[in-house]
Amino acid sequence: MTAQKSAVAQILIAGYNNPNEMEDDMMDETFKDHALEALEQVIDPELGVDVVDLGLIYDVAIDNGVCTVTMTLTIMGCPLSDMLSEDIDSVLSRMPEVNEVKINLVWEPAWSVDNLSRQAKIMLGIH
Repeated sequence: MTAQKSAVAQILIAGYNNPNEMEDDMMDETFKDHALEALEQVIDPELGVDVVDLGLIYDVAIDNGVCTVTMTLTIMGCPLSDMLSEDIDSVLSRMPEVNEVKINLVWEPAWSVDNLSRQAKIMLGIH
């Protein structure tokens, strides 16, 4: 089997129909990693913990320059929601591949202390 056929076989085994799909997924994951790293700058002022470690961010994706953040809040009607949204927009808008930020606020699954990272639990004294 030639190297090219072997690569195609590996792509098909991985569940992709063509190499471009695999490359797009890899770029999406790289973007997501960088976006989550940037979102660590957004701090909940009441708790002093970033939105990633609080477990508020469920997903970050980009499509044609539009970055969609799927997230929740610790409680419905959180008075900080506008401020957090503005901070999220500000941080992600600095990324070169982002032209627009959309926030998809969801309530399912509901946030709980189980969403907290180990670091957040330590910072908040939750054991």
